[in-house]
Amino acid sequence: MAVSLLSSSTTTPITLQPTKLKTIHGLGTVNFGYSVNSHGVSLRRSAVVVSAITGASGTETADLLERVKVSDLRGNEIPISDLWKDRKAVVAFARHFGCVLCRKRAAYLAEKKDVMDASGVTLVLIGPGSIDQAKTFVEQTKFEGEVYADPNHASYEALKFASGVSVTFTPKAAMKIIESYMEGYRQDWKLSFMKDTVERGGWQQGGILVAGPGKSNISYIRKDKEAGDDPPVEEILKACCS
Repeated sequence: MAVSLLSSSTTTPITLQPTKLKTIHGLGTVNFGYSVNSHGVSLRRSAVVVSAITGASGTETADLLERVKVSDLRGNEIPISDLWKDRKAVVAFARHFGCVLCRKRAAYLAEKKDVMDASGVTLVLIGPGSIDQAKTFVEQTKFEGEVYADPNHASYEALKFASGVSVTFTPKAAMKIIESYMEGYRQDWKLSFMKDTVERGGWQQGGILVAGPGKSNISYIRKDKEAGDDPPVEEILKACCS
């Protein structure tokens, strides 16, 4: 976002470099830059979002999830924090169960499941959709981790994951879809056009967190900025298994 103060007079170009970085809760480190030139004064802001969260931030994230429940494949509702209450878990949040990019995310995490297993870490995937959609996802992908459904999108809303057309249809996301198809992954259009997905536009984005043991022990969270915004798997393994 830019704010400009225009001037009709001619000024000598001056550039003011930022002298410090400011930390804003919930956003990360923000670099404020100012410049003055012949067209006026402008304020520019760029943000570097911190992926890992610790201490109070982790506790506050856990508080947001306190009342959230998800359903297992048998239809049992469980508090989401029970997924990491007594163990450490990598929890991946899919865009929806038919999404080709989410199927690729599931595969690239499952490829490191042996490393997670060796460290006593459980691999979990949550999708915004019905239990039947979750079952179909498991049947199609043969995903070896645990899968849960969030029919009400409660966890996504609590974590304030991004959503919207502008973060779904991006040039980078389009390239990742092409790459995924070239690698053999496929979108399930039937799942993609089911009522509960279509009603929300299919614009939901997800993320990944590492948590546990302990309900409030959330040590890492990464919120996707756009569709297909996967972090390097080494970053996840460092958070969960180092």
